[in-house]
Amino acid sequence: MSQWVRVQQEDFDLSTEVARLRDGRKDIGAVVAFVGTVRDINQGDRVSTMVLEHYPGMTEKALHEIREEAHRRWRLENSLIIHRVGPLAPADQIVLVAVASRHRGDAFAAAEFMMDYLKTRAPFWKKEQTPEGSRWVDARVSDQQAAQRWEHADADI
Repeated sequence: MSQWVRVQQEDFDLSTEVARLRDGRKDIGAVVAFVGTVRDINQGDRVSTMVLEHYPGMTEKALHEIREEAHRRWRLENSLIIHRVGPLAPADQIVLVAVASRHRGDAFAAAEFMMDYLKTRAPFWKKEQTPEGSRWVDARVSDQQAAQRWEHADADI
């Protein structure tokens, strides 16, 4: 498993991960980090737990490709994707995308790109437990639209 792309059941610590991202680097002027968490309500229903499943090997490959594409589009010094799988409760951390660059514009754009592509191109499946029972969560149209805007966008480099 790569130190810069990880799929794991264990929680992560934002401060520790950002410190690793910046370790020994004096050329980094900006770090942008996004942490996604489990909500206690979705589609108007209370959510007591969520189980995230993935396709081992295929998922890591997709995340590596997303990271590599971000590095091709923007001037990045480093980046990190951590995605959790398994059972999660409301307020648990699900995902971390962190990007380090010389300038904030590249870091913000790359982090947003990586999250948009992660939501639409990485093979994860979510099952929520609600008072009405369990249900699989479908991809959102808004996630597809967010990812599509990058299809023909030129990187600002």
